[in-house]
Amino acid sequence: MIYTITANPSIDYVLQLTTLTTGEVNRTVSDVKLPGGKGINVSRILKELQIDSTALGFVGGATGKMFENLLSKHDLKTSFTNVAEDTRINVKVNAVEQDEETEINGTGPAISKQEQTEFISQLKKVGTGDVVVMSGSLPKKISETFYLDIAEMIQKQGADFVIDTTGQALLDTLPLNPLVVKPNHHELAELFDVTFENDQDIIDNARKLLDKGAKHVLVSMAGDGALLVTKEHAYHANAPKGTVINSVGAGDSMIAGFVGTFMKTNDAIESFHMGAACGSATAFSQDIAVKAKIDEVYQNISIKELS
Repeated sequence: MIYTITANPSIDYVLQLTTLTTGEVNRTVSDVKLPGGKGINVSRILKELQIDSTALGFVGGATGKMFENLLSKHDLKTSFTNVAEDTRINVKVNAVEQDEETEINGTGPAISKQEQTEFISQLKKVGTGDVVVMSGSLPKKISETFYLDIAEMIQKQGADFVIDTTGQALLDTLPLNPLVVKPNHHELAELFDVTFENDQDIIDNARKLLDKGAKHVLVSMAGDGALLVTKEHAYHANAPKGTVINSVGAGDSMIAGFVGTFMKTNDAIESFHMGAACGSATAFSQDIAVKAKIDEVYQNISIKELS
């Protein structure tokens, strides 16, 4: 089983505008409310790939009920921890003619010690053969080591984990051997305070993450595609042609495609191919990509060995 953790889920209120003018009244061309959260996005892509997962997280208040109602149409297996305070709302504004995306993200609820304990108790059933995907921001009153503590716990129980975070929080988890980490090229450069001149520089620095304990490193590079780096080889996936409609969730989709495929095949290259397809397909969709779009994009991605 794959378990996804979204500690701070949201209702994503996505607004499409022709242009955005701050300080004035703006009117939308269209709008949609979506169940948001990085782990939720992972579970939704896994569902499209017909791979089972269980979505975990903290959900509360009137907005929490609305969140669960929005999510129910996707027929996911969930086991949320109910909390006293409201689930947050995030606003995403897409100004089409300006080619700009603006996000205003809510803080989210404060999680009590009792609510945290109830959540952690669900992870006692995780064991050998399971993968736990942890991603996204943490709500108030939760320790910054929350994901690290979970990684240590489930590793002792024999499970693998994936963590989608950056900076020191990412580096702290590497000795626990995450199955895959996925910084983008800017985040990787910031990790080691360097400037990349070419792909080989990116590969060399990605291998530093492998040396510190990561099993696989994915590096997303926007319009330049993506890299898969292992200790022995490095591979490049091209960025297929298409119109980027909404990049929110593209990185989560890439992780889902990689992890879900790897659990089925243990083939890192095929997992990379599917991950790249899922990421681009979501970028070309208003919401998380559906299977038909993923299959279409998959055919337009080629994997090239670089070293």
